[in-house]
Amino acid sequence: MKQRLARYLPMLAWARHYDRAAATKDSLAALIVTLMLIPQSLAYAMLAGLPPVTGLYASMLPLIAYTLFGTSRTLAVGPVAVVSLMTAAALGPLFAPGSAEYAAAAMLLALLSGAVLLLMAVLRLGFLANFLSHPVISGFISASGILIALGQLKHILGISIGGENAVQLLAALLTALPGAHLPTLAIGGSSLLFLYLVRSRLSVWLQHLGMSPHIAGTLTKIGPVAALLLAIAAVSAFGLADVGVRVVGEVPRGLPSLSLPMLDPALILQLLPAAVLISLVGFVESVSVAQTLAAKRRERIEPNQELVALGGANVAAALSGGFPVTGGFARSVVNFDAGAQTPLAGALTALGIGITVLLFTPLFHNLPHAVLAATIIVAVLSLVDLSALRRTWRYSRQDAAAMAATMLGVLLIGVESGILLGVGLSLLLFLWRTSQPHIAVVGQLPGSEHFRNVERFAVVQSPRVLSVRVDESLYFPNARFLEDRIAELIGRHPQAEHLVLMCPGVNLIDASALESLEAITARLHAAGIQLHLSEVKGPVMDRLRHSDFLSDFGGQVFISQYEALLALDPDTTFHALERPRERFASIKENAG
Repeated sequence: MKQRLARYLPMLAWARHYDRAAATKDSLAALIVTLMLIPQSLAYAMLAGLPPVTGLYASMLPLIAYTLFGTSRTLAVGPVAVVSLMTAAALGPLFAPGSAEYAAAAMLLALLSGAVLLLMAVLRLGFLANFLSHPVISGFISASGILIALGQLKHILGISIGGENAVQLLAALLTALPGAHLPTLAIGGSSLLFLYLVRSRLSVWLQHLGMSPHIAGTLTKIGPVAALLLAIAAVSAFGLADVGVRVVGEVPRGLPSLSLPMLDPALILQLLPAAVLISLVGFVESVSVAQTLAAKRRERIEPNQELVALGGANVAAALSGGFPVTGGFARSVVNFDAGAQTPLAGALTALGIGITVLLFTPLFHNLPHAVLAATIIVAVLSLVDLSALRRTWRYSRQDAAAMAATMLGVLLIGVESGILLGVGLSLLLFLWRTSQPHIAVVGQLPGSEHFRNVERFAVVQSPRVLSVRVDESLYFPNARFLEDRIAELIGRHPQAEHLVLMCPGVNLIDASALESLEAITARLHAAGIQLHLSEVKGPVMDRLRHSDFLSDFGGQVFISQYEALLALDPDTTFHALERPRERFASIKENAG
């Protein structure tokens, strides 16, 4: 019973062994992450088109929910840049940013996202995230980072512009540039420079002064808090709000009230596609980060339980006036480096945010929007990796094409359209690639029982037995290709009496491919050639046994290709075995 309960409440597993040492490390990590999360929460709420305090609301109950249900000991859940951008993209066309209707829709979007994640957990559909390939995700995050940075420049310049894509934003920026507000530009520009130097140089400078790398790194992580405090002090001292510098203004003090978002069926239908995309992107990002950090400590996470935890976190965000959340890369790394031992560090972070909301929100009154924008820009530009496109191109042009399509789609069309374009192109390229599988004629390596491609290795071929290796699962896109390829090979080997289809790379034979095998068998019989199979995997054999193929095709199924050649042409097989290895001319060209 306890084991079953611990399966659904992972905290029961680590809570039994929790001690003072772990509590100390968790508390220190929570303090550091809290200081980092406060400016990020405020900034990402603004990015999502919501009042800044909403970001703080989304950084409390969701963290407690993840503490209860999450399996990663170091993943830090909360508002993140990409999900905030997707939230703004989904709600912007429907409601005015900052309005009560907009905030209510954001809560509903979080609830839908949580419901989608929980449904995926119940149905064990975590594999759906696999459709978001790494090149697509990488291209999406890089393009989103650029789009976010462009969108935040208006706050740095103190101008009002609009635009749904990079082209529109750039055009609007260039048009409005002469009207830049100089005091705002001064604060925004100096904040950008300060945050850049903190991120890139401060740690090195502090180490040169004699600080340990750990302390220097910790101070670097809380640099954005210093930027906020300096900006608030400058605005207050010089009365910059009176000369047109936009500030956060009144921030409500107190904890959010718990309430269920209004369930409007028409609005639910409008938001559901965005909720599904946010869920998938958030899940992929969270699991990738969690698995990376878990591997460093030889721990493991449960992807399906992570669906429950993230679903619960988003439902908690919806009930507490927040917006969609997920695991953040930067915060999770900071949490890990700070020494967090258990998910309780997240709950302690939520406590820190709660204290901030109760006591310190008046401090944010004179916080300039330009500083929050600078925080966002510096954070998201670290996610942009354009060199990944070049690296991917060198390795796989098809994956690079999907990556480029995603980036261009996000930049030129929009966030949701961009990622759908990337996923669609990835699937089309996969179907195209597998529709023309690698099919090789193989022969026996001299002095061995192994078989390799005749075009790559100096091998011994049987004149009576044609050995053909298929390096792909057989299903409807490539079934006809297999028929045509077999017919072509038979025409090139008129002396063949047997054809052995070698299947070590075949993980599936679907109904279309089975019909093709039956057609191939009939054509071979007409030509006086018998079909055989070798090295068929167990699950594939199980499927074949449910059909009439094995009893009708007239051939044999061999455990290995060597066994097939030994039975069908023993003379050639013995001759190849007797040839010394020294005479084997290794590889004709590139090994494969």
